[in-house]
Amino acid sequence: MSGTKTPFDTEIVRELAKLLAETDLTEIEVEKADLRIRVARQVQAHVSVAAPSTVIPLSQANPQAAAPIVPQAKPVDNPNAVKSPMVGTAYRRATPDGKPLVEVGASVKEGDKLMLIEAMKTFNDIIAPRAGTVTHIFIDDKQPVEYGEALLIIE
Repeated sequence: MSGTKTPFDTEIVRELAKLLAETDLTEIEVEKADLRIRVARQVQAHVSVAAPSTVIPLSQANPQAAAPIVPQAKPVDNPNAVKSPMVGTAYRRATPDGKPLVEVGASVKEGDKLMLIEAMKTFNDIIAPRAGTVTHIFIDDKQPVEYGEALLIIE
């Protein structure tokens, strides 16, 4: 090969990759004139957080109550909470007509698929970080979720 230079600066790619790592983003894309660079990485959700919490399962909430029932501590503070590793839309079903992947009371093994989060037209599996029983589910099917938001609790 001759000493020809690539049409773009590889340092830009390195900086974007570094930015992904620092911000826990899964994908970033930049465009300038005719040059477009997209850098992406795969993320596996193995999330655990410290501090106990009192939470109320969705199945016990009264949707017709005048004021919402607010737990004393955020569910994300529960050490058994499985948090969203990204911003996106959560799906509890693998297919639109399928049954939910997990329900309250279901026993799961480490590595079982709990739900999907769609971000930038990519579906990401949310897997069980440990074995146990699903005691609370905090999101509905097709609900937008934020990074770090508690999705469910496995005890």
